[in-house]
Amino acid sequence: MEMNGSERIQAPRQKVWEALNDPEILRQCIPGCQSLEMTGDNAMAATVKLKIGIVTATFNGNVTLENIDPPKGYTISGEGKGGVAGFAKGGADVSLEEDGAETVLNYDCKAQVGGKIAQMGSRLIDSTAKKLAGQFFAKFNEVVSGANANAQA
Repeated sequence: MEMNGSERIQAPRQKVWEALNDPEILRQCIPGCQSLEMTGDNAMAATVKLKIGIVTATFNGNVTLENIDPPKGYTISGEGKGGVAGFAKGGADVSLEEDGAETVLNYDCKAQVGGKIAQMGSRLIDSTAKKLAGQFFAKFNEVVSGANANAQA
């Protein structure tokens, strides 16, 4: 599965970059995220509970950041195991472009799933992935833009 898009965020690029590297902000924004902790300089451990179709699973996984180019972007990749439900793994290239006082966040994602969740069909998995990505970026935008508005007030 592949997905790409962009999100306009009403905050300067440096602030968006800092938020993309803040585990607490990411935890708030990732749908179903129960925990997200730094385990190394560019590594995190995550627990995420998701419902895909009729299957609800808790995924435990690791996330790594590579190709780090502050404050322009990075590659984020991860893999999670959900027990009998299966696994999910993938990554995204994320880039940040300044546009006046705003920042345009571009993303290009690739992901794959296996196990029970893969048997649900690509249409359901793709629509669920797009929905989850939409929820993440809407919340991320709200948190970063809101924090920026509060700082200016």
